[in-house]
Parts: sequence; C-alpha cells; structure tokens
Amino acid sequence: MDVLLIHPPAAKPAEAPLGVAVLLAHLRGQGVATEAVDANLEAYLHLLDPERLRTAAGDQPSTALRRALRHAAKSLELLRSAEGARSSARYATAVEHLNRALGLWRGEGGAERLTLGDYQHGGCSEFDPVALERLARGGLATIFDDYFRQRLLPRVAQLGPRLVGLSVNYRHQVVPAFALAGLLRREFPALEVIGGGGMFSSWKGPLLERGHGFSCFSRIVFGPGELSLERLARGAGGGSYFLEDGARVGLLPDYGFAPLGDYLSPRATLQLSASRGCYWRRCQFCPEASAPTHPYSSAPAEAFPDLLLELAARYRVRHFHLTDNAVPLGVLRALARRAGDLGGLNWHGFVRFEPALLEQPLVDGLAAAGCRLLQLGLESGSQAVLDRLGKGIRLEAAARILGNLRRAGIASYVYIMLGTPGESEADAEQTLRFLEAHAGEIDFLNLAIMNLPRESGLLAEPQAAGIRHSAGLGAAGDLGLYRSFEPSGGWGRAEARRFLKQRLLGSPAIREIVNRTPPLFTSNHAWFFPPDEK
Repeated sequence: MDVLLIHPPAAKPAEAPLGVAVLLAHLRGQGVATEAVDANLEAYLHLLDPERLRTAAGDQPSTALRRALRHAAKSLELLRSAEGARSSARYATAVEHLNRALGLWRGEGGAERLTLGDYQHGGCSEFDPVALERLARGGLATIFDDYFRQRLLPRVAQLGPRLVGLSVNYRHQVVPAFALAGLLRREFPALEVIGGGGMFSSWKGPLLERGHGFSCFSRIVFGPGELSLERLARGAGGGSYFLEDGARVGLLPDYGFAPLGDYLSPRATLQLSASRGCYWRRCQFCPEASAPTHPYSSAPAEAFPDLLLELAARYRVRHFHLTDNAVPLGVLRALARRAGDLGGLNWHGFVRFEPALLEQPLVDGLAAAGCRLLQLGLESGSQAVLDRLGKGIRLEAAARILGNLRRAGIASYVYIMLGTPGESEADAEQTLRFLEAHAGEIDFLNLAIMNLPRESGLLAEPQAAGIRHSAGLGAAGDLGLYRSFEPSGGWGRAEARRFLKQRLLGSPAIREIVNRTPPLFTSNHAWFFPPDEK
C-alpha cells in the first residue's frame, strides 16, 4: 500500500472527518493505493470500553462515577440513535455519563483531561515546539498511547504503507498527533510520516521562520494537501521539507473508511464543503483577511446540490454538515432552486448575514431544500464595533434576517464576541439589548471573549483599532495562534468577561437561549433539536 491517512485524536467524535475523506478520494482517483483510519473515533471507543473503564475505576468509585459506568453503554447507544434527539434531557444525561467516564483517564500525575469536546495535557503545550519535540521523542506519555500500541500500530504493520499522513485540524489533536508520529518513527524507521491539516497551515509563518520542522515528521504540508501527497506517494516530492498546495474544491469525498453508525450522533451526518477559504476576507479580527490559510476557491454553485444527492445515495444518509467558513451565496441560491430535488435531505452550516437573506422567498427556498439551522457570526450588537471590525453587517438587516429564518422554520445559532479592541461597556450594553430584543428569534448562542490572532489585520494600525500595546508570542519559535493586547481605553478582556458572566448570563432571556445548547457537542448536535421542539 502507498498511503495510510490517519485522523488522530482528540476531536468531537460526532462526524467522520472531511479532510481525510477528500484526500482519500483524490489519491484513489489518481490510482494511489490508499487507506484511511479515523483514529479519533477509535480512541474514544477504546477508552470507553466497559471493561477498561471498570479497571480504571478501581474498587471504590464514587457514587456518581459508579452510576456513569453503569449507564455508559446505554448512553453510547442513545447518542447513536434517533432517540437521542427526541429528549434533550435524556440526551444531556447521556453526555454527562460518558463525560464522567472519560474523566477516569487522567494520565501520569493526573496531567491529562479528556472530554467529548476537547483534550488537554498539563505537561505539554500544543504551542511549545520544545515540549512537542520531547513528546515526540518519547519523553512524555499520553492516555492515547495504549490505543496506539494495541490497535493502531499493529494495523500499520499489517497494511505496510510507505507513507503515513496525519491530518491535524484542531488544537486538541496536536499533542496526540505528535505522540503518534513519534511512535510511528520509532517503530517503523523507514516510514515517511507527513504532517498536514489546518493546524500546520496556521503555523506556516513561524515554522518557515524557524527554518526546520520536527524530528517526528518527514515532511510538513501547508494547504489542502492533495497534490503534495500524490507527488510524495509517487516519489516526486523533491528535497524540500515544507510543501504547499493551492486550493482545490468540488471533489466528492470518500467516506468508505468511516463506520458511520459508530459516531456519537443521533443521526449519521456527513461533512461537505462547497468552498475553501473565506469569500468575504474583510473582518479585521480574522487572519483570513490578512494571512489566509487557504486562498479562496469555490466549486461550481450549480453542481453542489448534485454532490449532496450523490453522497446521500452512496452512503444512505440524509443529514449533512456544510463546513465552509461561510457557504457562498451562489451555492445557497442553487440549493433553493433545487428544493424539489433535495426533499428529505437536511443540512446546516455557517453563512454571513447576507442582504440576500432579507428575501423571504430565498429563505423559504432554503428551508424547502433541507436547511434546518444556520450559524451566523454577528459578534456585536453595536454598529460602531461591527463597522470597526469590517463585518459588513447592518444591525437592522441582521434583525430582519433572524425574523425571516424563524418564519421559515430554520433555527439560528448566533455567535457573539466581546472584548474586541475599541469596544466599550456601552457597546457591550448594546449587544445585551439586541440579544434581549431578538431573543424570540435566536435559538442558540455562542458567547465568547475575543482572542487576537497573531495575523489579525487590527495589528496593522493598532492605535486606530483601539490597541495600546500587543505582546509578543513568547520565546522564539512559539507556535501560539494569538497575541495578548492592552486596549487603549479602560475596557478589556477582563471587563468583557465579567460583563458576559454578570450581565449577559444574568439576563433570563439570554440564559434561556444558552441553556438550550447541547453540552459539549454544541453546534454539531444543535440542529437535532429544532425550534418548535424546545
């Protein structure tokens, strides 16, 4: 076999990974013998094995833990069945049981913490290259090592690939991925181990500045990766350690590797994207505006509904998660036009507050085409803040769009970000008033405090953006994605955090919305609980 693709832990085990599925489709389409493994799902199920849990719990587990272990198997069954979406209370209890069971896995000295939503290793920062190198060389253990050695490495030996690609897209995958890469290099010295995915692409600048990578990776690929992996599989990668691909979209992903019934989701859901990158690219707080991870590219809009239909037929699924930064408007219109063909399908994804969504017929068409939930980044209820951030949103239009979605039966998942440079308490109060005024039209809320990306466009003119000072990223070679900053005024992250906890969450109307959010799985599962069933 030429290539083995691995999706390492730890990410939410709710859906099969799109990145691996796209790579698999491309490589197989080019005649490259390729297999794929969702090691994230397998690792979770390995750690949730009843016998392993009982052994880890010992002789005297607490009452709450004993209850969780007793119900763990049934909780898994519930989250994998339509029953999980019929009662938010039973769903939340099942998630709580499984999360408590995962809490048994703490690693050496209790340094690790795994939930259904994230993973942390207290002894190794995912942004510290020195710590990652130590981890890769075997100087630190992880709670995933047992799964790697017992199940994954024997499979690698059996398949005998010449090249293994690790797709690392989330920060919670970094530490396990480096541990796995180190194990692979020690067990199979002749094996090429390639690092790629969104996290490596986000590190492009600092890695190139360092001029070298990591001992556990033979190469590192920035960007989508299809062409680079194909060249490497054919022995044509050249001498460069760092490789880069341009954007490619429109390929039907290959989910043949994924046991769809094993994912923790009330209904099997496939990921699909119509685009890579961001078509707006003007939000000043977002690195996509100044240093995009991927140049923007989109599949032909009219072909996208057929991709949904082909995936639905091939894998017998009816639910889709559109993973675009923002689904292009042309794709939305194409979906609405094909509503008659898409009956019975269901989908959700991110969109912008586009003026086109003021058109009730378009929104109604999206609902008829299977749209069940839209995620929308509002960020603030202050027009001054929105203008300073370059969001391109008018609050009056946003309010009308939320109303249009509600009338069409499409749930809204709205994202708010406090603590942006230049924001004042008066701005935050306007956000509070907007949310309260439109609480009846908002189904789910994500309330967050801003992290300033290292590539943010706000750093081009910091004083004008409301930044007195921005701190560096630490020692040379630090891989951190964000900068700390001091605001020009007296309102900063600490004040914003207090406002969020005391004022926003102190509002009964806002608290009610926040409490609807499915624990840990959040937007991945929110659309299974539609507005008329809350």
